[in-house]
Parts: sequence; structure tokens; C-alpha cells
Amino acid sequence: MSEVENDLKTADELHENGEAQKVYDMLIKYKDLQNAEVEWRLARACRILAMGDDSEKKKAFAYEAHEHAKLALSLDDKSAACHKWFGISVSLVGDYLGQKYKLENTITVKEHLEKAAELDPKDPSCQHFLGIWYFNFADMSWPTRKLAKEILGSLPTSTYQEALEHFQRAEELEPNFSSKNQLMLGTVFLRMKKMDEAKKWLEKATRSTCKTVEDQEAYKNYKVLTTGF
Repeated sequence: MSEVENDLKTADELHENGEAQKVYDMLIKYKDLQNAEVEWRLARACRILAMGDDSEKKKAFAYEAHEHAKLALSLDDKSAACHKWFGISVSLVGDYLGQKYKLENTITVKEHLEKAAELDPKDPSCQHFLGIWYFNFADMSWPTRKLAKEILGSLPTSTYQEALEHFQRAEELEPNFSSKNQLMLGTVFLRMKKMDEAKKWLEKATRSTCKTVEDQEAYKNYKVLTTGF
């Protein structure tokens, strides 16, 4: 096994343990190698680091994630991971480029996530992110929906049921893989007024191991969402 291959393996193990900074520090030395496997992992690490507390660093990591993902996809457009992280990174930079950009590029995000799911149908995280996409459209406020229609011409079809199916599929592929996915299951059931199911999944989210920054955020949001039960 080459040094790069060994470091990629170690990077995946570090990622599973929530060590995004260590992944970044390990792989950034290969940034000039033009290696898709390195680049999408750097995009993944940057995306997690972009969820930190320092606003300037968050923005810098968001843009860097997009650059790594864009390069990864240009190097290997047959890779599910490259498509997935490109789609995610487009959405990520949209947080800084504004609502108009996000709406203009929302179909691009969906297309790349769907391509990733086609190439790797057993990836639970891809199903999760597709669920997020459907949920965000289904949950869109009337003013945003109006703006989206003006920008896109017509609104993509999206329902809470479609979002639910993706979150459920993610859970079926790998039970308990993400507290955030369980939180989203509970949230969708809340929107659908299925309170017993909502409570079950929201409580389950708090019992899962918090592996990522998103999982930690899911735990924080639990009490807010369960107010009134």
C-alpha cells in the first residue's frame, strides 16, 4: 500500500471518529497531487470545519470545500463521493452567496446527489442529504416559494412524504448512523402531524452516539422540537 493509500485509509478512520481537523492536516499535503480520492475527502473535512464557531474560518472552509469538490468531480465524474460532495459544497457556499444563488443552484445540488445515489445506492448519507433537499423545499415559506418560482420558472415537486422516504431509506441502510437523520425523521413526522412517530424518533436521536458536529446540533435542537409533548 502506498503512502497516499495508507493516509486515505487513516483519514476515513479519523473521519468516523469526528476528527475533521486531523483529516485536513493529513491530506492537505497532497493538494497538488490531482487525486480525486484526496480532494473529495478534503471537501468533506472542510465542510465539517465550516460548521465551527469562528465566522471567518467557517466561510473560508466553506469556499475551500467547494474548490476541492469541484476539482474532485473534474478528475472523476464516475465517483459517487465526488458527485455527493460537489452537490453538498454548492449548497454550502450558498449560505454565503445568498438566497438567490441557492435557489438558482438548487437543481444542481439535487442532480448531483441523485447521481451519487445512483452510483452508490447503499450510501446512507446520500439518502440523508436528499431527504434534507426535499424537506427544505417542502418546508419553504410562501415568500421564498414565490421567489423560487420567479427564479426557476416552476417549482420542483417536493413533499414531506418524499423527504420522509429518503430519511427512512438512510436509516434502513445503516440503522443509527446519524442522530441528525433521526432528528429529521422526527421533524418530518411533526410536520405531518404524526405525533407518536415524531416523539419516538426525536427521543431516539438523543440516545444515539454523537459522532459529528451535526449530531451535536441535533441533540441541542431536541428540547426545542419536543416542547409541547
